[in-house]
Amino acid sequence: MSTTTPKTLYLANPYGFSKQQRRGPLQELVAALESMGAEVWEPFARNNQIDQISPNWAYRVGQADLRDVREADGLFAVVNGCPPDEGVMVELGMAIAWEKPVFLFRDDFRRCSDSEAYPLNLMVFTGLPENGWEANWYPSIEELANPDKALARWLSQG
Repeated sequence: MSTTTPKTLYLANPYGFSKQQRRGPLQELVAALESMGAEVWEPFARNNQIDQISPNWAYRVGQADLRDVREADGLFAVVNGCPPDEGVMVELGMAIAWEKPVFLFRDDFRRCSDSEAYPLNLMVFTGLPENGWEANWYPSIEELANPDKALARWLSQG
């Protein structure tokens, strides 16, 4: 009997900065991704054990997050806000540079773009397919499990 290890998905998000968002949207998003079979690497849970009083704590957190993005199989980024969180954008840029599968979540209805084609800065979409990028774009948690979209297809591949 063969067992497959779940794909690791780095969850780039700004929710961990807020106690209320950690208890609400972050937990809901992690649970939804795990229910699809992903091993979710949530940076606030993985790398917040570093003592923020010690010297160079911020550097160590940044390096731990960088390692996780590099080692994860893919990246799922929460891109709410106008503009989205700068840390999430850096993590997204690293994943794009390392040619990792990228999935974007935005349940924020505001448009933040000069482009008619994209709801955010065009550079956010450079890690997605030119045609059919919408399959990697998620406007709600309910849509994550849609079998016709990219995340469900990617997680089901061996």
